[in-house]
Amino acid sequence: MSMIKTREEIEAMREGGALLSKALKAAIDAVRPGIKLLELDAIAEQVIRAGGGEPSFKGYKSRSDDDPFPSTLCISVNDEVVHGLGNRDRVLQEGDIVGLDIGLWLKGLCTDMAATVPVGRVSHDRLELMEATKKSLLAAVAIVKAGATIAEVGKAVESVIKPHGYGIVRALVGHGVGHKVHEAPHVPNYYDAKFEDIKMEVGMCLAIEPMIGMGTHKVSTLDDGWTVAMADGKPSAHFEVTVGVTQEGADILTPLPV
Repeated sequence: MSMIKTREEIEAMREGGALLSKALKAAIDAVRPGIKLLELDAIAEQVIRAGGGEPSFKGYKSRSDDDPFPSTLCISVNDEVVHGLGNRDRVLQEGDIVGLDIGLWLKGLCTDMAATVPVGRVSHDRLELMEATKKSLLAAVAIVKAGATIAEVGKAVESVIKPHGYGIVRALVGHGVGHKVHEAPHVPNYYDAKFEDIKMEVGMCLAIEPMIGMGTHKVSTLDDGWTVAMADGKPSAHFEVTVGVTQEGADILTPLPV
């Protein structure tokens, strides 16, 4: 399928993005010490379905021989970066940070977004990590416009993150989105010269998603086959929006509720 979306498709994605943002906000508003991950997942799914959408992660398989992903939300706690199972009965604790990653289908089109939020009072270094990760996302979004290169997105993320000494996850990247959950092009959060040849075009829709570790950039997949965690066990943060590329800049289709 084409990486380029029509004006009508982008408007449908905007409608889906508004619903997705509403579902993410409902889950974020419910985050507190003592709540179970599966409770957050149920809240998000209810909002999506009530709005006429369908969760895009639930039942997703990256390969035909994979077990399907079991939940609406990817919920990743502390050192878990992404793809944490949202159907766990794990209880959030004071001082945790939790990444909530969510996607949906509406009118045959897909949108994707994520945010990392504190659970009660958290340490200053964790707050700084979340703030820097969000700032790196906004810096990357500011690069988006027709004619800019995908390589510039990674350079923008690095410009915010490198002064902190944090690790930028390299094993996972952003991506195109819309007709599928994951489409071309890959959108790295670090500079890679080979992406200088990939220029953004009007109508491209991209999921930009910095994934940042407090220490190393290295990750490993846990025994559940899905959850990706930092190899050094240190906290991580993840923020994501879906944007449409215009001649003037980025059209944010999934407004962050935080």
